[in-house]
Amino acid sequence: MTVEELVQSRREWLRNDGPDSEIVVSSRIRLARNAAAFPFIAKLSDDEKKRVIELLRKAVRKTTFGQNCSLFFMDELGGLERKLLVECHLISRELAEGEGPRCAMISPNGHFSLMFIEEDHLRMQCIKSGFCLQEVWREMNDLDTQIEKNLVYAWNQELGYLTACPTNVGTGMRVSVMLHLPALALTRQFNKVHNSLQKISLIVRGLYGEGSHAWGDFYQISNQVTLGLSEEEILSQVHDVVRAVIGYEKKARDFLLEENREKLEAGLEECLKSIRAAKTISAQETLKCLSAIRLGINLGLLSDISLDVVNQLMLQIQPAYLQWIYGGVESSLDASEFRAQYLRKYLLGIWNED
Repeated sequence: MTVEELVQSRREWLRNDGPDSEIVVSSRIRLARNAAAFPFIAKLSDDEKKRVIELLRKAVRKTTFGQNCSLFFMDELGGLERKLLVECHLISRELAEGEGPRCAMISPNGHFSLMFIEEDHLRMQCIKSGFCLQEVWREMNDLDTQIEKNLVYAWNQELGYLTACPTNVGTGMRVSVMLHLPALALTRQFNKVHNSLQKISLIVRGLYGEGSHAWGDFYQISNQVTLGLSEEEILSQVHDVVRAVIGYEKKARDFLLEENREKLEAGLEECLKSIRAAKTISAQETLKCLSAIRLGINLGLLSDISLDVVNQLMLQIQPAYLQWIYGGVESSLDASEFRAQYLRKYLLGIWNED
């Protein structure tokens, strides 16, 4: 499977068919692992990195996942292809922009992806639609167990799994839930929620994780440390907090629908007018409009477009994806013009408007 074929495939986590998917876009778990036979990446030569990759590939190929995945070496991909994989949440920016030998193994539907020679020797990711952390963990743990049968991990009896970054030592687990929280933002309650999460060592980030903006009121909530906590304790902490945030968002949506329905409808209509008329539109403004459309669908104010379409558009309006859609070539049009053209063509086609 090529990068283009992978990007064209319908990624499972965007289908909007998981639990609480009107608020929770996806649940994701990442595990950081290192091979005991080699030092951490900072001390590896390029030749040693190649040996680590081969060791990991052999172990992964013996798993159920390894028999059906596609392998991508970063130095064999163009810059556009690497950016596409980042925008589709299949690899990290660190892997895409790193140096030396590094690669990724990805399942056809994007459900699983494994990165070799990122911050650690191995970074595994499992992502699914909706709020389903236990289900994601069962699948992630199963793959990890299969790999560990064929590979000795760096492990310490007192500390647990050893990782390049101290915050990952222990379980090596990062649990992350992506939520759409427009009502908390509109009712000016989100900052209060954000401050509460920080007090219990949970991180709140934007659509693309560390360093990204929460445009469109899409947020990722994840654990910050793993040392001293078991996998189940981390899962329970994140689960309970996210469940509470879902409850707050639902109450805020009910309030808005009861007290500010006309204002919501006016805001939604303004977004639709912007899409119809805009000659250029930024990614930030587009995500703001998609956020209003997504909220409108969930509140019954809009019925002729589905949530999975909106989820897909969240990725399709990103710069690399737009460049790929329009042939992957340079053009006199910039990304904002491409984006406006694509939105009009895509959405007006659904709404059967001229």
